[in-house]
Amino acid sequence: MDVSGPIRVVVAKPGLDGHDRGAKVIARALRDAGMEVIYTGLHQTPEQIVDTAIQEDADAIGLSILSGAHNTLFAKVIELLKERDAADITVFGGGIIPEGDIAPLKQQGVAEIFTPGAPTGDVVAWVRAHARAA
Repeated sequence: MDVSGPIRVVVAKPGLDGHDRGAKVIARALRDAGMEVIYTGLHQTPEQIVDTAIQEDADAIGLSILSGAHNTLFAKVIELLKERDAADITVFGGGIIPEGDIAPLKQQGVAEIFTPGAPTGDVVAWVRAHARAA
């Protein structure tokens, strides 16, 4: 399939975490790099996030999780994408995620994890290189 137009990324804050500064910084960096960004806002369920990504024909979903619920929330988003035949949407994320949890998350299907302090340019470059690769 020949894909044209800007990369489309849903940036989401799943769960009860109320801190979204990092998500907004990433959303702005992706937008400033020419991508179309749909920011879902706070307190989204995995179902809402997947629905938005499918409705918006997203190439990627970026999840920002600071609440400690990353293992549960990432797994649910990946599961729902598979159930809805949308596993081609690349899932990446960031936040307060312990180093020991990163490899298991990647084994579940999370394409990349960015921890605090990751340069926004690195996130933009990674999304450009991987968003449509799935």
